[in-house]
Amino acid sequence: MSKIIKIGTRDSELALWQANTVSKKLNDLGYKTEIIAVKADGDIILDKPLYELGITGIFTKTLDVAMISGKVDIAVHSMKDVPTALPQGIVQAAVLKRANVLDILVHKGSLDFLNENGTIATGSLRRKAQWINKYPTHKTEDLRGNVNTRMQKLKDNLWNGAIFAAAGLERINLKPSEFINLDWMIPAPAQGAMLVVAMENDDFVLDAIAQLNDIETEIATHIERQFLRTLEGGCTAPIGAIAKYNEHDDTMHFKGALLSLDGKQKFEVEKVVPINEWKKLGFYAAQEILANGGAVLMKELREQLKK
Repeated sequence: MSKIIKIGTRDSELALWQANTVSKKLNDLGYKTEIIAVKADGDIILDKPLYELGITGIFTKTLDVAMISGKVDIAVHSMKDVPTALPQGIVQAAVLKRANVLDILVHKGSLDFLNENGTIATGSLRRKAQWINKYPTHKTEDLRGNVNTRMQKLKDNLWNGAIFAAAGLERINLKPSEFINLDWMIPAPAQGAMLVVAMENDDFVLDAIAQLNDIETEIATHIERQFLRTLEGGCTAPIGAIAKYNEHDDTMHFKGALLSLDGKQKFEVEKVVPINEWKKLGFYAAQEILANGGAVLMKELREQLKK
């Protein structure tokens, strides 16, 4: 039986690149595919910051509906945009091999502003809080839209720079020469990874997609998302997490952070464990932050983000 696997995606250039990548991998394995693009609310409502829209999964919701109603069989997402709790009936089918995890600062040729006053644009609370924590005299501006829209807005405004995920710009060849790696900034949980979701009762599709799974990326992103879920941050609270496997000594390295919106409070955790202890690593790291003052901050954040 060779049914055509219908791949649902957002219609931005990056989302289509991701869907085409999955499509090609499936075609190489002998499966037939068709790409179906839908517009997500997160792409349409550009005049409000994401956290004001009050729902996690604003970029995934439209595709969830398309899958549940049978219009598409799978959906391809940037994993960092996907809420840690998937809708009933939808399961994680594969995590593809991870790309660059770093955030980068795209600037306009001069970095002098780093030593004085500057204005940086980003729609992410995590990036904003970490930037202000490091550069307390700087201002931040909200920046929304798909990657292409945000690059254009940076050109059109007088900001000194804007923060992007390196992976997104690299995938569609938009990474300019004027950038610096923000290797001090802890990325979003699962940044640089692509997730394919499918319906839990669709064995044909699940078997096909399972062949695309990268186990190392799956474990690392599981740890990061477990950390996020334990802190109870949807994709709104300023939370960063990165897990990396070290093959030399067979250990898992984890770094996580929770910050206040103004960047003044920062709770960090670092852990190194033998690889066989990875299953609860994100949970224990989050518990450590919660016990050391993070619980109080999470409560404050929930109040602030409700307003």
